[in-house]
Amino acid sequence: MVMRVILVNGIEIDEGALEETFVRASGPGGQNVNKLSTAVRLRFDLPRAAGLTDGVRERLRRLAGRRLTRDGVIVIDAQRHCTQERNRADAVSRLAEMIRLATPAPKSRRPTRPGTAARRRRLEAKAQRGETKRLRATPPPE
Repeated sequence: MVMRVILVNGIEIDEGALEETFVRASGPGGQNVNKLSTAVRLRFDLPRAAGLTDGVRERLRRLAGRRLTRDGVIVIDAQRHCTQERNRADAVSRLAEMIRLATPAPKSRRPTRPGTAARRRRLEAKAQRGETKRLRATPPPE
């Protein structure tokens, strides 16, 4: 049985592309912080992840930044909460948010030019500024 994790925008990620390890957290947890492994290190294997287009993969690489390893694995550390389950949910939701941001393709910019009225206003403003400066000048000696 292949379990699937549905993240966002209809993109399904195989659980095989996700790998969770539990480590000791440095954050909240009281006395348990020294005894239990509540922090979650989620590894998302980007090259092995099925269901992602090449464009989404490339945008994810850029969004991941320092969280991306040389092998193309995104590593997310979650240790905000005291329990392992909440840290696990936090890590998955952060990955889902990253994928949600990478999903829409950026709009291509179409260069535009200023209109005729904008050019006219610019030239009139320049002329007004020049006139102001000319009036400030000291008159020539007679």
